Amino acid sequence: MQNGQLKGKTALVTGSTSGIGLGIAHALAAQGANIIFNGFGDAAMIATLQKETESSYQVETLYCGADMSKPAEIETMMQQAAARFGGVDILINNAGIQYVANIEDFPVERWDAIIAINLTSAFHTTRLALPFMKQANWGRIINVASAHGLVGSAQKSAYVAAKHGIVGLTKVTALETAQTGITCNAICPGWVLTPLVQKQVDARAAKENIPVEQAKRELLMEKQPSGEFVTPEQLAALAIFMCSDAANQVRGVAWNMDGGWVAQ
Repeated sequence: MQNGQLKGKTALVTGSTSGIGLGIAHALAAQGANIIFNGFGDAAMIATLQKETESSYQVETLYCGADMSKPAEIETMMQQAAARFGGVDILINNAGIQYVANIEDFPVERWDAIIAINLTSAFHTTRLALPFMKQANWGRIINVASAHGLVGSAQKSAYVAAKHGIVGLTKVTALETAQTGITCNAICPGWVLTPLVQKQVDARAAKENIPVEQAKRELLMEKQPSGEFVTPEQLAALAIFMCSDAANQVRGVAWNMDGGWVAQ
C-alpha cells in the first residue's frame, strides 16, 4: 500500500503502547489512519506517544486505558471511539499476557486472566465493532494470535488455549462476514523480542545462570529454525497488506510469520 491509503479510517490497536501493537499502530498511522491507543504506561509517556504520532503522521489519536479483562471497560472504550471518530474501521486485537507453569501448578487466577485478556477481550471488541463496519460495508479485523495458535508448547496451557481460541474466533468471524466488505484474519508470530518475551529470556538466564545473549539464542533455536527474531515492523507490514484491497479475499487465514517454527 502507498502512504495515505488508509486516510480517513480509524484503527483501534489493543495493547499498543509497546511491542507488536505499537509497531502496527505506527504502520497504520503512516498509511493515514487515526489511531486509538490502548495499553499500560504512565500519563506522560502516553501523552508523548500521542503527540509524536500526530506530528509524525498528521493523524488524530485517542488513548483509552481500558483493562482488557473487564467487559464494561471494553464497552466504554468502544463508546469513546464512536463518540470521537464515529466508529472503528480497523480493529487489531493484540493485547496479551503470559504465564508459564505445568497444568497441575497453574494458578487458577492466572488461567482466568490469560483467557480473559488474550481471548475473551477479542470477542467483546469484535462484537462491538461489527455493527459500524457492517453499516459502512468495510472493515478489517486482525487478531494477533501466535505460533501457539497453531501448535502447542509445554507449560503454556492457558496461552496456547487462548491463542487456539483466537484462531477459531477468526474463522467464525470471517465466515459470518464473508459476503460483506469486512475481512477477519489472524497473524501468528513466532518469537518476537517484545517486553513479554524479554521477561522469559531474563528468567531463563537467571534460572540457568547463563548470559542473556546465550539465553536468547537458546530460546530461538528450540523453536525457530531461522535463529532470528521476527520484528514488529515485519508483522506490521503484513497487517498493512491485510488492510489493503489486494487482501479483499484473504478471509479467515491464520498467517504464521515464525522463522519456520510451524513448518517443522
